[in-house]
Amino acid sequence: MAGAIATAMLFAFPAFAQDSRLSLADRVTRLEQQAQSRDSGGVGMVNQMSQMQAQLRQLQGQIEELQHHLQQLDDKSKAQYIDLDSRLSRIEQGGAGNAGAAAGAGAAASGANTAAANATAPASAGSAAPLSAADNDAAQAAYGVAFKSIRDGNYVAAAREFHAFVEQYPNHPLAPNAWYWLGESYYVTTNYPVALEAFKQVVSQFPDSEKAPDALLKVGFTELELKHEADGKAVLTSVIGKYPGSNAAQLAQERLRRLQRANGG
Repeated sequence: MAGAIATAMLFAFPAFAQDSRLSLADRVTRLEQQAQSRDSGGVGMVNQMSQMQAQLRQLQGQIEELQHHLQQLDDKSKAQYIDLDSRLSRIEQGGAGNAGAAAGAGAAASGANTAAANATAPASAGSAAPLSAADNDAAQAAYGVAFKSIRDGNYVAAAREFHAFVEQYPNHPLAPNAWYWLGESYYVTTNYPVALEAFKQVVSQFPDSEKAPDALLKVGFTELELKHEADGKAVLTSVIGKYPGSNAAQLAQERLRRLQRANGG
């Protein structure tokens, strides 16, 4: 009986040992699979973190670019606001003075010189028929309508109305103002080529008018908007030289300083 048990155990032991080896191999295989799974999961996490870092760097670059663009827009808006506010104040004061002068011109012989000035373009025309009181009133009313449009921000209507004014009253004392505001209405709506031509009309036809410094300044600004940096800088420098101490010269200096900073100067 004992021999039979021993024989049975002898035959059973190799089978047990084989089962143990297989079980150990299975466990090793499972451990290797788990390790590979962990390694692949770790690599995946590293890749995800790298992608997130790249995205963050890209977003940071976009944010910095937007901040720079917003700063440029803010600087530009401030310059335009200062410029426009100054022009509005001058026009309101000058319009009242011109209206009074026009009324006095037709009233007495002492107003003959004023009437002659009303009949002559400041730069090019030698002489023209003087405006009647009714025509002058109509011109003043037309200018007032156009000026109200630009003051209200209705730039399309302002451009149309100022254009009609300079065509109908090319020699009126308010013609340089109308040309200037015609240019401004196009400048604000970023129609820079047309704005440039309007500002140049003031500079060339009315060089002695009060609007000449402002118009020359806006020629420089518009050249810059058209990416003609060298021309824009040259014009702004000429504003400083021709009209030292003026508001236009101060704005030209400020714009040149900003350009220098932007170029790393």
